[in-house]
Amino acid sequence: MTIDRLINLFVIATLIEMMAAIGLRVKFREVGDIARNWNLLVRAVLANHVCVPVITVGLLLWFRSAPMVAAGFLIIAVCPGAAYGPPLTAIARGNVAVAVGLMVVLAGSSAVLAPLLLQFLMPLMAADQALKVNGPKIVGTLLVSQLLPLSAGLCVRQWRPALADRLKHPAQRLSAALNLCVVGLILVVHFRTLAAIRPIGFAGMLALVSASLAAGWLLGEPGGDNRKAMGFSTSCATWRSAL
Repeated sequence: MTIDRLINLFVIATLIEMMAAIGLRVKFREVGDIARNWNLLVRAVLANHVCVPVITVGLLLWFRSAPMVAAGFLIIAVCPGAAYGPPLTAIARGNVAVAVGLMVVLAGSSAVLAPLLLQFLMPLMAADQALKVNGPKIVGTLLVSQLLPLSAGLCVRQWRPALADRLKHPAQRLSAALNLCVVGLILVVHFRTLAAIRPIGFAGMLALVSASLAAGWLLGEPGGDNRKAMGFSTSCATWRSAL
């Protein structure tokens, strides 16, 4: 097993644990309230499935990114609802229930929209290289690493609240420790690759994160807590690409 394969497995395990930990904090009713808020959902779809891909394509064309680099950023851009939205929202003291609800809805919609968007956008970035989209694999990854563990945590919170209360704090500490380990491992293993990135590359990543955060904030519902949830939910995928 290669070191990169080991890192991928570690990242998936961290993501699964983090999703379960988030689910322990929120009830199904709170997620359902978000799903019935059509105004918020329309704003979220516009921010995540329209604004972020358009911003990403514009920056990739402007910086004339290599096809394989562009493909990686496009995959991240069309797969919103990344798992770091709720924890970042919690740190910023935003509405965690809204962030979790948006993550669930956007992760589910990505299973349908992400392969379609990639089929349309990839040719713009591929030049003369043949890049293919594995739609079933994208759906499977979202299901296994996000939706299933999150649902498990939600079920425990809904039907065993006392157990959820006992587990949520240790689970949050474990999530923090695992994420620190993942970041540290990636920095150690890929230090030379990261050090070789030119300043203009970091400038492009910063511009993508900033523009995505602004799109989510501006399209968020009035109220600081909800805007924080929308902003981080929209930009956390691009945060992941920058990290």
